Amino acid sequence: MENNLITWNDFEKVAIHVGTILSVNDFPEARKPAYQLQIDFGTKIGIKKSSAQITTHYSKEALNG
Repeated sequence: MENNLITWNDFEKVAIHVGTILSVNDFPEARKPAYQLQIDFGTKIGIKKSSAQITTHYSKEALNG
C-alpha cells in the first residue's frame, strides 16, 4: 500500500483561505457536472473565479453568500 501522506514541512507550505461566494452559475462546458464560482477573498487577494464539481451535494442557492 502506498503512503499518500505529506510531511509536516510540506503541510506548512499549504495556503488555506476563506472567502464569500458572490455568484454561482452552471458550467455546461465541464466534463462532469460543475458550478462556476466567483469568490471574494477580501482586499488582500481579491475576487477569484473557480469551479467545483459539487452539484450533487449543494444547490446554487445554498452556495451563494
